[in-house]
Amino acid sequence: MTFAARFARNRGALFGLVILWVIIGMAILAPIVFPESPWRMVQRPFLPPFEVDGFWLGTDTMGRNVAAGLMHGAWVSLLIGLISTSVALLIGVPLGAIAGFYGGWLDDALMRFTEFFQTIPNFALAIVLVAIMQPSVTSIVLAIAIVSWPPVARLVRAEFMTLRHREYVEAARLVGQTNTQIILRQILPNTLSPIIVLASLMVATAILLESSLSFLGLGDPNTMSWGYMIGAARTVIRQAWWLSFIPGVAILLTVLALNLVGEGLDDALNPKLARERR
Repeated sequence: MTFAARFARNRGALFGLVILWVIIGMAILAPIVFPESPWRMVQRPFLPPFEVDGFWLGTDTMGRNVAAGLMHGAWVSLLIGLISTSVALLIGVPLGAIAGFYGGWLDDALMRFTEFFQTIPNFALAIVLVAIMQPSVTSIVLAIAIVSWPPVARLVRAEFMTLRHREYVEAARLVGQTNTQIILRQILPNTLSPIIVLASLMVATAILLESSLSFLGLGDPNTMSWGYMIGAARTVIRQAWWLSFIPGVAILLTVLALNLVGEGLDDALNPKLARERR
């Protein structure tokens, strides 16, 4: 059975993939559907959804189009989620690979370094880092990447420790391959399955972290995001509930979709484990 067929057997994963494609479509079409800035005041404030043509989701406290903010915010959330996860993988994978392959004092030193970051709550550390570097998309990406790489390093280390004594690794040593070649050509390709699954879940976590930072006023002041929309509307939730509800649902659906896709990838990449669960 092919990878696509195994993935398609998980209906939850297919549902998540559909939601994810819709959100990606929103992000791509945002500049076309709403070419003007989402910060522009275009109507009277607190316009309810569908009351006026062209304002499907109403307006916010400043008379800005909520639909425009939602679609432009999708681009920001996905971009930050993907880039911060990529940076976290670039940090965590090499450290975990070196620690797991060589072991000994190098493994101990790298794991103590990893544990140092894990002793500090992720959200608290992200707040401190963004506050120090000044709120911007770059600082948010770096902060999320810094708090996200330790689980990657631990996962890769565990996989390398399991695989480094396999027969094909010993055979590679006998034919004269260097340690770097063995790591990159023999072991790392066999660890991609759990890394891919973890990465899909990390994107969801990154989106939640970005939304939380923006909610607290630590988002990029020049970029519209879902977290900012919720934070800006929290003081008027009784008067205009939809201003918090709509971006909140968007965050919920995005995170749910990514988790469902991650579960589907896990089943497709690890068919034996999927059969055991059933």
